[in-house]
Amino acid sequence: MSTALLFSGQGSQYVGMMRDLVEEFAIARDMVEQADAIMGVALSDICFHGPEELLRETRYTQTALFLHEAILVGILRANPDQPFMYSAVAGHSLGEYSALFSANVIDFTTAFQLVKLRGELMFAAGADRPGTMAAIIGMDDHSVATLCAEITRDADGQIVVPANYNCPGLLVISGDAELVRASLPQFKARGAKIAKELPVSGAFHSPLMKPAQEELARAIHSSEFSSASVDVYVNATAQALRSAEDLKHALIDQLVQPVQWTQSLQAMYSAGIRTYIEIGPGNVLQGLVKRTHNDVAIRGIDKAEHVKALA
Repeated sequence: MSTALLFSGQGSQYVGMMRDLVEEFAIARDMVEQADAIMGVALSDICFHGPEELLRETRYTQTALFLHEAILVGILRANPDQPFMYSAVAGHSLGEYSALFSANVIDFTTAFQLVKLRGELMFAAGADRPGTMAAIIGMDDHSVATLCAEITRDADGQIVVPANYNCPGLLVISGDAELVRASLPQFKARGAKIAKELPVSGAFHSPLMKPAQEELARAIHSSEFSSASVDVYVNATAQALRSAEDLKHALIDQLVQPVQWTQSLQAMYSAGIRTYIEIGPGNVLQGLVKRTHNDVAIRGIDKAEHVKALA
């Protein structure tokens, strides 16, 4: 039975994340030291102790999540007597960088530096043009996309667009903060059970991230990427890619395009994947898999106890 590793994005972080991994595993301590040195601040202290408001800032959240996920990959790879086998990977938004690390496309330092830059650029873009995101629950994807187009058409330059196709009946929209907030009653009127703003600092996966995309693209193109050792299902197209150059373009495109997570899960299932393991904090992606497929095996690896249970 084929196995896919899944890596989550913003929203899965929590105060205290990865602390037990650092206490238990030397490789975790080494990676945290590297990360703190690159950041120039004690990212580990923010992860371990918060405050939560600081950890939620995009510029810290993204590096914290990547570090947690990369540490787990490093630990799982470190036992040559018990190979950790998987045939595909996928990451939700920021998690795509962790997926590329796990597929041997980019090394830890390169990936961490790109994630650091991404978080800083997205934070700045959100400050320059205030944007937000909202969860729309209980509407089909086509109806949400249609209403977004109608609202944007009448908005005099502001936008609302689909941003995350998370699972059937759960889509996240993104756009100018004022317009997104004003549009929520329209989604309720069209049949949404819930239309709720999310605690984010920008309109991620929308054209409002274009200024961040341009500088990030330069950094990605100047970074060394290798061909993937396993299939990487990318956010931008839900296709399985291995080419280094194709993966670069997909990573650049995902910043301004919707995350096609539902489509990625469906593509993996069609390829015969029946076991899904979420690597990293929390269980958000496990929930999305359950809402998409009802006949698959699902588990998560977050803490030291989960790593030990594998043995």
